[in-house]
Amino acid sequence: MKFVDEASIRVRAGNGGHGCLSFRREKYVERGGPDGGDGGHGGSVYLVAHKSLNTLADFRVARRFKAAGGGGGAGRNKTGRSGDDLDVMVPIGTVVNDVDTGEIICDLTSPGQRHKVAEGGRGGQGNTRFKSSVNRAPRKFTKGTQGEGRHLSLELKVIADVGLLGMPNAGKSTLITAMSQARPRIADYPFTTLHPNLGVVRVGQLQSFVMADIPGLIKGASEGAGLGIQFLKHLQRTGLLLHLVDIAPVDPEVKPAEEVQALAQELVNFSAELSRKTRWLVINKTDLLTADDLAAARKSLLDQLQWDGVVFEVSAATGAGTQQLGQAIMQELERIKEDSDGE
Repeated sequence: MKFVDEASIRVRAGNGGHGCLSFRREKYVERGGPDGGDGGHGGSVYLVAHKSLNTLADFRVARRFKAAGGGGGAGRNKTGRSGDDLDVMVPIGTVVNDVDTGEIICDLTSPGQRHKVAEGGRGGQGNTRFKSSVNRAPRKFTKGTQGEGRHLSLELKVIADVGLLGMPNAGKSTLITAMSQARPRIADYPFTTLHPNLGVVRVGQLQSFVMADIPGLIKGASEGAGLGIQFLKHLQRTGLLLHLVDIAPVDPEVKPAEEVQALAQELVNFSAELSRKTRWLVINKTDLLTADDLAAARKSLLDQLQWDGVVFEVSAATGAGTQQLGQAIMQELERIKEDSDGE
């Protein structure tokens, strides 16, 4: 199924049933009193986060959702049947906005989370409700109210502990394959990955984290180049960013330091919050260089970047260094969690 991370839908709750105007009619009962029942309530519309979904592609076809209406009241004080609520399944990580008001309605971040997005109409009252000591035969009843209708925009943001950041062909798909059971599409040309891939990296028996392979970004991504805005937003939920850099590019005109600086600037342009996230530099494709050449390339890269953060050297193709990287990531995520719990 094609990955889709934005969609627009219209939802409408069911209308309430009308109240009934009725009087008791029985043999030998000359003037039976009012016995009109109430109308049933209309069904509401809920959005429910479902763990088996990972794309909004279905909403490109099904765009309108309507809950059942309530039944009308009847004589003998019979209340109309209430309409069933409608559950609409969406992927975990879906942010829901009201298109007309711009209001953020909900952010569905956990499996089974359920949020009402359209309220069902209330059932009308039958004429029995209006009987009083001064009005023994009321002919008044009320109609059911209309169900709420809304125009919603759905935006899916991948939920992962770690996000892989890097230019096309930096080796992100290969790295997530080496560290997890994910099997993204891999080839030796840019933009092989056209949607985020998630992989669970298991470090120990009870230790694991989720890594997201974000499609390759390019200069100008924060302004939409290369679908950059659609991809950058998936990094917003991550706790740690791994900035992957190809230390041995095939094209001699490609400068690793300039690529790192370009993407770092895109993070700043897109979101100040995103640019402040912890970011580690991961030097990839170390197997393509000799030890001396690798040491020289590393020193040159770090000097140009004036990098004083965490640095790892790996070969995603051979798996060298990936185990140590996974263990360090697990320790960092646990530290981040402890800090957030202590606040």
